[in-house]
Amino acid sequence: MCLYYQDNPEAAFNHFQHVLRLAPDHQKARDIYKKAKHLKVKKEEGNEAFKRGNFQEAFNLYTDALAIDPLNKHTNAKLYFNRATVGSKLSKLEEAIDDCTAAINLDEGYVKAYLRRAKCYQSLEKHEEAVRDYEKVTRLDRNQEHKRLLQDAKIQLKRSKRKDYYKILGVGKNASDDEIKKSYRKMALVHHPDRHANASDQDKREHEIKFKEIGEAYSVLTDTKKRAMYDRGQDINDPDGGFGHEGDIDPSQIFQAFFGGHGGHGFGGHASFQQGGFPGGGFSGGSVPGGFHFQFG
Repeated sequence: MCLYYQDNPEAAFNHFQHVLRLAPDHQKARDIYKKAKHLKVKKEEGNEAFKRGNFQEAFNLYTDALAIDPLNKHTNAKLYFNRATVGSKLSKLEEAIDDCTAAINLDEGYVKAYLRRAKCYQSLEKHEEAVRDYEKVTRLDRNQEHKRLLQDAKIQLKRSKRKDYYKILGVGKNASDDEIKKSYRKMALVHHPDRHANASDQDKREHEIKFKEIGEAYSVLTDTKKRAMYDRGQDINDPDGGFGHEGDIDPSQIFQAFFGGHGGHGFGGHASFQQGGFPGGGFSGGSVPGGFHFQFG
């Protein structure tokens, strides 16, 4: 029974069989042997289903196995971990986290369960929880791979606390300069404060904030060095981040430089700005460099 509860079924079976040869009517040995065989078979069936890629079947088999003997902590810890692995494949991330937690409750030093749970946390963008799990892993097994995972998790946590410039501009992380410029051109014209001169104070403020954010995003993502630093997780508002005073940029200047530098191509001809009272900026005389004028309708 000790061997069985230490998840060493083959050795346990040899002892059970020996007992039953000596005492065929030993009911306790017979019952435990039957339970142990049933648990082993269900676990192996789940493993085979997983290897075949039949994840839902594996999930169900591991669930059946967990109901066989609640007292077998070592085996059940592995079953919870196996079901968590399958659950993550089925996008059942919250359930996978719960199963990893159950496995850890049964085996506090279960490194694989911490690693799986941390990965699920990252998929759910729960970066602080992921960092805590990776820190635990490095305490349990301090190797280079685990230290690398912890460092990556800390970078992701740092990134999660700053502005997502790719999301602000509505582009992917591998977006080209042309895609970034195209998105900026579209969004800057939509959110420029002069276009919302007659809006409510709240709407004006929202567009001003958005206009400033897309200006920041454009200034960073179109600069090769700054974009590389940003992608490494550095924050433009961090004094030691190497971005200078990028967080204090004047979005109106970026707008003027962009449209002036492009000669006004693609914007439907000549027009003039109506002054919208954008704080700290605005267009001198209602025009942009290069002699092109635009009017928002």
